[in-house]
Amino acid sequence: MLIISLFLATLFLAYSHGANDNFKGVATLFGCGTTSYQTAILWSTIMTFAGAIASIFMSSTLVNKFSGQGIFPDEIANVPEIHLAVAIASGATVLMAALTGFPISTTHSLTGGLLGAGLVAIGLKVNFAVLVKSFIIPLFFSPLIAIFLAAGLYKLIEYCNSQFNLLANQKILDTLHFLSAGVVSFARGINQTPKIVSIILIIEYFSIQGGMLTIAMAMALGGLLNSQRIAETMSTRITTIDSTQGLSANLVTGFLAIAATCFSLPISTTHVAVSSIVGVGLTENKVNLRVFWQIIIAWIFTLPTTAIISGIAYRLLQG
Repeated sequence: MLIISLFLATLFLAYSHGANDNFKGVATLFGCGTTSYQTAILWSTIMTFAGAIASIFMSSTLVNKFSGQGIFPDEIANVPEIHLAVAIASGATVLMAALTGFPISTTHSLTGGLLGAGLVAIGLKVNFAVLVKSFIIPLFFSPLIAIFLAAGLYKLIEYCNSQFNLLANQKILDTLHFLSAGVVSFARGINQTPKIVSIILIIEYFSIQGGMLTIAMAMALGGLLNSQRIAETMSTRITTIDSTQGLSANLVTGFLAIAATCFSLPISTTHVAVSSIVGVGLTENKVNLRVFWQIIIAWIFTLPTTAIISGIAYRLLQG
């Protein structure tokens, strides 16, 4: 019964992740009017699913990072109750954010879930050094890097365009923008799927390949059915953008997500995607700072909220 519950809770987490995350890769397409919402979410679903399948061959190290190894002593790292508590807490937090339009980080939620269950299970024996080095530092610095890179790249593209008229053809610009959104969605699939799969690999019936395929399908369904509020926030509420700004933001997001996967750094692609959009918006002073600060507050509370829910869930499962 516990194993079945763990499987269902992980599918719930994957569905919630799809609802909160899948549209972020194509938010700039919809925001600048290049495509409709339906076309954007379909393109995102296809490319995210493709990235999830590719992650079978590329991301085994990230699976290990999120299995609890190194954070907990070996004797409890694979306790089913801990994994179940993490899946329940992370899924609930991420879905609640999706339904209210706040683009939060599944990576951050998983980190909070691991921390909360770990503190209840073993107290201060949790390896905080691993959490800080492998999770907290990348999660803190990646948004700052994304803002500066996106702003700088947009200014560089604008300068080159003014000098050489590289993007005068709107169809070429829209095509490049469309392809860049596909790359971002593909990178998200590669980067995010292993983190969720790590939860169910203690189930003997699952291989990494089978787990990733199952998670990919649940993520796709969540994105198709529950992305509307996230689409509104990411595409229109943070800032208004044009195709060149959207292309710049996507190039930075895709680059950072792929680089993080190659170096096995569990950065938040959500933080990177939002911050890239903010970066290009700041160059034109068009950022809605009220909305941005609301999102930052949601980011700050993601980890402690998930940690509390996870700790309570683990305690109830023990009882």
